[in-house]
Amino acid sequence: MPSMSSEHHSLPDFAKPPVVETVLDVGFSPLSGWGIPHFGLFWQSIRDEYPTFRDQPPVLLERETFGNKQSQRLNVAFEFLNQPEARCWFEEKSGSRLIQIQQDRFIHNWRKTEEQQEYPRYENVIRPAFEREWDRFCSFLDQQGIGLPEVQQCEVKYVNHVDFDGWESFTHLVDALETWPGSRGFLPLPESASFITSYLMPENAGRLRIIAQPAFRHVDSKSVIQLILMARGQPKSSDRRAILEWFDLGRQWIVNGFAEFTSAKMHHIWERIR
Repeated sequence: MPSMSSEHHSLPDFAKPPVVETVLDVGFSPLSGWGIPHFGLFWQSIRDEYPTFRDQPPVLLERETFGNKQSQRLNVAFEFLNQPEARCWFEEKSGSRLIQIQQDRFIHNWRKTEEQQEYPRYENVIRPAFEREWDRFCSFLDQQGIGLPEVQQCEVKYVNHVDFDGWESFTHLVDALETWPGSRGFLPLPESASFITSYLMPENAGRLRIIAQPAFRHVDSKSVIQLILMARGQPKSSDRRAILEWFDLGRQWIVNGFAEFTSAKMHHIWERIR
């Protein structure tokens, strides 16, 4: 396994982070020779650990572009419409881990399935689990004579559920918006709100997006703010080491961005360690 960057030891950390899902997503050029039967063959190879499958519509690969190429993004999305329209979920017995496969995508999810379930740390669990499953997927492709994926993009996503406990309005959620609309003057405090912010990473390594919107938590139907942080960009190559290095960079941006974007009051509730 490639060594983890020492920088993760200095990243912000919380004893009780509000994360309920993590996603490590690899997008690649459509696999030549991949067909519907391969979903079943792959499932047979992992069925002991992932006994449940579900059919899902495919997710289009929306690539990040920069500069003058940004206007071409819609054209990229339509390139894959003629490919087999299939995506399969393979769920672990507990339901916490999920693998998603389509002809141009490999996605590894961790999902919180119980209210008291602790978040498994990225460096100890999430990253090694992805690496293991990615290796197994690539070995399957090699055995089938399909060849290794030509990676186009990687994505790291953290989904957080922010409870209303400890704060009274949206004005306490983020420090970045010091003059939140409705915090003074004619408008009252907002009843609800949603927004998306986007940040360029250095040297066009990718983008970090932060999305906040009202939601209801499935486990208890409680009203929460769903705060999504998503980093997306292209690794230096299709090599596993390059993929993992990009995931580490994306995760670094997410963790630092989360700490800077959210308020000190919420950090106290989440028991910030550093």
